[in-house]
Amino acid sequence: MPLVQVSLRRGKSAEYHQALFDGVYHAMRETFDVPEDDRFMTITEHDSSTFSVSPTYYGVERSDEVVIIRITASNTRDLAQKQALYLRIVDLLQANPGVRPEDVFINLVEVLPENWSFGNGIAQYAVQQG
Repeated sequence: MPLVQVSLRRGKSAEYHQALFDGVYHAMRETFDVPEDDRFMTITEHDSSTFSVSPTYYGVERSDEVVIIRITASNTRDLAQKQALYLRIVDLLQANPGVRPEDVFINLVEVLPENWSFGNGIAQYAVQQG
């Protein structure tokens, strides 16, 4: 059950946002064993005064069009799945809406499965395990 939070500079269209949502979701479905309809995503847009990204850290030449993708997920995937996810997100976002590979910044935050509640105040994964 990944939770996806996307941050970018203000000014993109609803279609651009939807393409980001769709690309990340399809990449997770293809590489991360995410079930259908497991889609929890937000986008936050920022003015230049509230969005600061190094243009050259780690030798990557980023533009002002950088997209920061934070994915919080259960710690159940191996390194190969993570690497496949990162590459697939870049491929899909480059195809649509046209994000440069250098401008895709991904941060994966892993948590224990019992750290999720999908509603009703219940830790559904903990109930399944117990």
